[in-house]
Amino acid sequence: MKLDLLLRDGTLVLPDFGMVPGSVGIKDGRIAAILAPGVTLPADEVVDCAQRWIMPGVIDPHVHFGFGSPETDFLTESRSAALGGVTSALSFYRTADFRTGFDGYRDRVATQSCIDFGLHFGITSHLHVETLAECSRRFGVTSYKLYLMYKGAAGLAQGFTEIDDALLYAAARATAAIDGAILGIHCENVEVIPYLREPLRLAGRDDLAAWNEQSPDFLEAENVHRACYFAGKVGCPINIVHLSSREALNEVRRHRRTNAAPVHVETCPHYLLLDDASAAGVLAKVNPPIRGRADVDALWEGIADGSVNTVGTDHVPRKRSTKEGKGIWASSNGFPGVATMLPILLHEGYHRRGIAPERIAAVLSRNAARLYNLTGKGAIAVGFDADLAIVDPNLERVVDPAQLESFADYSPFEGMTLKGWPVMTLLRGRKVMVDGKITASAREQPGGRYLFRS
Repeated sequence: MKLDLLLRDGTLVLPDFGMVPGSVGIKDGRIAAILAPGVTLPADEVVDCAQRWIMPGVIDPHVHFGFGSPETDFLTESRSAALGGVTSALSFYRTADFRTGFDGYRDRVATQSCIDFGLHFGITSHLHVETLAECSRRFGVTSYKLYLMYKGAAGLAQGFTEIDDALLYAAARATAAIDGAILGIHCENVEVIPYLREPLRLAGRDDLAAWNEQSPDFLEAENVHRACYFAGKVGCPINIVHLSSREALNEVRRHRRTNAAPVHVETCPHYLLLDDASAAGVLAKVNPPIRGRADVDALWEGIADGSVNTVGTDHVPRKRSTKEGKGIWASSNGFPGVATMLPILLHEGYHRRGIAPERIAAVLSRNAARLYNLTGKGAIAVGFDADLAIVDPNLERVVDPAQLESFADYSPFEGMTLKGWPVMTLLRGRKVMVDGKITASAREQPGGRYLFRS
């Protein structure tokens, strides 16, 4: 057999298994051979991976492409993702009726994205619930998100009038009836937040810690209990997305002891690195808020012991002008992060906290592939897609938004030196990033595919 590409003599990072020396052979976009050190096969091209790690391509299961420049976000943000070793991303499709417009949206995105992409449905109405099974079969979408923080007045401001506990219960019951489906839930008790917020505003508070205090950890934990309780009653697998606090994670642990259906947990890189005293200030405003240092430590404990299943960025590519100069109360929520997820986990997790690389590979790749039915993704195995990140674990770089290709022109991590960066990203065996630059071929022919899931 002659290979298209041989990644020679690297260290293979096998999710939740270990690190082994060897080479990876690629043919026709798939992993065709895994070779012991010193064993080789003829190949059209050979890449020397000595002193490099070969990791499964990162899967970012939580991005909001389209919230910056709706017409071009998948062009810029997929490039930003590839710079960070990300080879697949799942974004959100939110519209009044899933049955209208989906095909055109998917096909337009496919002409722009240089990584593979899938979509989640954002459930905001009973029509969405009633048509969920039909749309899931038709469009290959098996994951959904419901936003408990958009209840009442908060939802009305976004144009949502039907988000309440009845919609939560209905969505959980509908999801439970769809084989392989998962319901993601944003957990914050928005009814209490205004009561806590107003005294802070009247006191003149305008700092990042005030944003945490107006939506404290127990409001997240209370909603986690509500989500788990309803899901448990109907046997619905759920995913608590962007979980941010120790108290909320402990609530999940409590329900896992009694719920028949699985409760998964996703956290984000910013909750694993920043705290509410961060110098990033308003640039780090997000929902749920950045928490205290004890919560950062607790989430790393959750990654180490398996309580946290996946990590996603919650990437939102808006401009700096929507943040700076507006104060903590009026500035936009969210920020970019897809290019820096892997470096943050390597820097803070591996180098500073001793988290094993194979555990990092599990929460960044393998677990998301399994949870979201991404066949042939998330592992280094013969027959799988050759989606790979070649990593220099000792490479140090300063986070510079100007080099990250995003529509966003800032980062809450800007100016930080992170140790451990991908130096090559391969999508189905094709180089899309080399030495911190998107390849000319990926710019001219993006080549990303839609991930139809069943």
